[in-house]
Amino acid sequence: MEFEQFDVVVDDTDHHFRDSNGGKGFNDSRSALYKTIMKEWKILQNNLPESIYVRVYERRIDLMRAVIVGAAGTPYHDGLFFFDIVFPSDYPNHPPKLYYYSFGYRLNPNLYSNGTVCLSLLNTWIGRKAERWNPCKSSILQVLLSIQALVLNEKPFFNEPGMEGLSILMINVEKKSCEYNESAYFRTCKTSYQLLRRPPRNFEGFVSSYFRERADRIIKAAIEYMSGRVRIGYYSCESAPTSSSGVHVSRDFKRWMKEFSPDFVQALRRNGGSASNRAGLTIIADHFYVWLDNADEDRVDPEESPSKVGGLFKTMMDKIKKSFGFKKTGKKNEVKGMV
Repeated sequence: MEFEQFDVVVDDTDHHFRDSNGGKGFNDSRSALYKTIMKEWKILQNNLPESIYVRVYERRIDLMRAVIVGAAGTPYHDGLFFFDIVFPSDYPNHPPKLYYYSFGYRLNPNLYSNGTVCLSLLNTWIGRKAERWNPCKSSILQVLLSIQALVLNEKPFFNEPGMEGLSILMINVEKKSCEYNESAYFRTCKTSYQLLRRPPRNFEGFVSSYFRERADRIIKAAIEYMSGRVRIGYYSCESAPTSSSGVHVSRDFKRWMKEFSPDFVQALRRNGGSASNRAGLTIIADHFYVWLDNADEDRVDPEESPSKVGGLFKTMMDKIKKSFGFKKTGKKNEVKGMV
């Protein structure tokens, strides 16, 4: 089912800011505020990128909900990030307020576990005048694009206050950044797991369909990251950094993923949809569990045994391809028995 990028809905019962502004919408169509918000709707309707979806409310035009798709090349890829938005009664003199659905996880310096969004454009962080909210120029679309590009970025470690200036003084700054990406990716997976269990209203079908389409890729990416074959964030990216000795994977990351992954993979499998989709995911999931059982901390570390990791991964992938009916014919693969 196609999911519109922008649409008007009715049910606002689970919105974080439902009780804001006295619980009343701004429904005087003659007011400047009403016209300003309608202008914002039009901007979103005509200019949203493919990776952002928005729902506005028929009876509460002061409320809005948006979801941003994590971009490839970042530790947030294939994740979904939901935000509830409310326009103040004096909008646009003051910026909108945002609440991030964190489920208690801090996966970015700008996104707090209590839902606070720290951004100069929202006047929730100190920034240069040009970076702060401008009633004459700023818009909610600009806010969403800023979160996507500046917050959910390739190296969020450098979003930490003062890091940009101090990074040249730190010897192991890139190592720290990679470790932060491990944490960000792991918490993105945990957020995805919570969304599968409790999708926000008016996005239930979208969340289910989104993870159904990406389940196999999410599982395979987890294997590659835990194996140290690919740096976190770069699965399926042509520009992925490469190393003949593999990528260092911290013991904490291996432990986190080994403890959490079975529940996550099971949730993805339950969300499989049709019988054929569930069957395919079951094959991938079963091989993943076998791989996980054999991937203890020492064997997963590419710095200790890169050839062993590569062989284990190749064997597992060959079994998956065989289960799906892949047959080699020269330099190309032919798929047989697929529906």
